[in-house]
Amino acid sequence: MRRFITLFMFTFMIAGMAMNVTAQTDAAGIQSLLEERDAEIKEILGPEGSEYSDEQRETLKTIINGIIDFEAMSKTALDDTYEEISEESRKEFVDLFSTIIRDNSLTKLDIYRAEVSYNEIEIEGEDALVQTMAELDDVRTPVNYKMKWKDGEWVIIDMSIDDVYTAESYHRQFQRIIARRGFDALMESLRKRAARA
Repeated sequence: MRRFITLFMFTFMIAGMAMNVTAQTDAAGIQSLLEERDAEIKEILGPEGSEYSDEQRETLKTIINGIIDFEAMSKTALDDTYEEISEESRKEFVDLFSTIIRDNSLTKLDIYRAEVSYNEIEIEGEDALVQTMAELDDVRTPVNYKMKWKDGEWVIIDMSIDDVYTAESYHRQFQRIIARRGFDALMESLRKRAARA
């Protein structure tokens, strides 16, 4: 019996060590992924005051948004409404929402020049929270990412600047519109916004 308990404890300890190593490896992988993305963006941005062609702006938009799961963000933004609408409406909503997010990502390009330090990467199963600090012109801004392991890679499912999360912020806006004027009114508003993108 004592031998069985010892063997069980040893197995448990090894499993715990393996999980810890896996979490550390995943954390390093997440940081590497975000650092590579950051470096690509900075390379295209070039020195401060640079002018950008339409092609460069499209490339930046692709890199900035390339690891974002817009479907997951859409589910957060719509909440229960996402499950209540048709598949066709879901697809259109995701397309419109992603167009707006992608367009907003180029509003202030200088923010991508900030120096980023990684404070903590917490991993729990298939979910991760990445806490970073971005510093630009002596101004420090917390930037955090909620990430999920999906189809063999880490993707961003929401992000915050100064503790304001994008999808959660849109969720509050969208729910007010839906409550007052209905889902169709929200879609019409999004179509107009996306058309200006």
